[in-house]
Amino acid sequence: MKPPLLVFNDKGIYCQQADVYIDAWRPVDKCIITHGHADHSRWGHKQYITHHNNIPIIKHRLGDISVSGKNWNETFTINGVTFSLHPAGHIVASSQVRVEYKGEVWVFTGDFKTENDGLAEPFEPVPCHTFITECTFGLPAFKWEPQASVFNAINTWWAQNQSEGKTSVLFGYSLGKAQRLLKHLDPSLGTIYTHGAIENMTAVLRENYHLPETVRVTRETTSNELKGNMVVAPPSAHGGTWIRKMTPFVTASASGWMAFRGARRRRAIDRGFVLSDHADWDGLLETIEATGCEKVITTHGYTDIFSRYLREELGYDARTEKTQYEGEQGELNEKEEGNGSD
Repeated sequence: MKPPLLVFNDKGIYCQQADVYIDAWRPVDKCIITHGHADHSRWGHKQYITHHNNIPIIKHRLGDISVSGKNWNETFTINGVTFSLHPAGHIVASSQVRVEYKGEVWVFTGDFKTENDGLAEPFEPVPCHTFITECTFGLPAFKWEPQASVFNAINTWWAQNQSEGKTSVLFGYSLGKAQRLLKHLDPSLGTIYTHGAIENMTAVLRENYHLPETVRVTRETTSNELKGNMVVAPPSAHGGTWIRKMTPFVTASASGWMAFRGARRRRAIDRGFVLSDHADWDGLLETIEATGCEKVITTHGYTDIFSRYLREELGYDARTEKTQYEGEQGELNEKEEGNGSD
């Protein structure tokens, strides 16, 4: 029996034939990186391979690293193994990794979402024999509303706060979610201010993506300037001294976890908007079907429940593997770069 093309070990997802890792969580010699979130792009690898547009992102986060860039669908071969990167739709420059050797094809999704958000490169299903998928929201309860309706609700909320003379403070992770929010906020309502961590990351992304004008919140910014306007900030800014200058303000969070009853209350947020950069239940199932795969490996999220459903209800050869990827929870918990008053 031939060994599997990709294996999971204590460092990450490993292709022995090519001696290459994918999204390794411990330092390795050569690593293919799917996207810029810290649970997938770790510091310490000797050589990084990623999409061209992800290079400025991971250099901003990791510093001076040895990295080479690839285009979408560009094939590169290492010791007879053919690799290529394909849009994952999760955040800007996020990739799925296709691996082929002697006619056998595996695909690792990294994190992904199927809805085109108008900013990230749209997701494309990639045919394969074995599909390694996240399932951050792998429960039937998670079914996302179209983002157009969510952003309509967000902009209506902003307008209501404005009419009451209050500042709107909207929390979203500094890489990916924040820029998606910026892209779809209605600038006709007022000025869009940003926390320093978000402004720093957005400045990096402006090299390759069109984003609206924003104003950094500094020490000199007054509550009177902010009143009635929008402030986009990372979740880590909530509850700190930075937010006090927004008074009077109203808070909201944009996250898939807002679908859970009580999530808004536990985080002491005034309003919750269900907006995720991960696939929902239907998106996961539709993607698996679209790949035509025979085997499915579930990595992070509701792995046991999701893989059992795939086996018992749909007849897939499905199993789970443990990783150190954290999905949307990791994005919410990660320490943010920069601060709100620099």
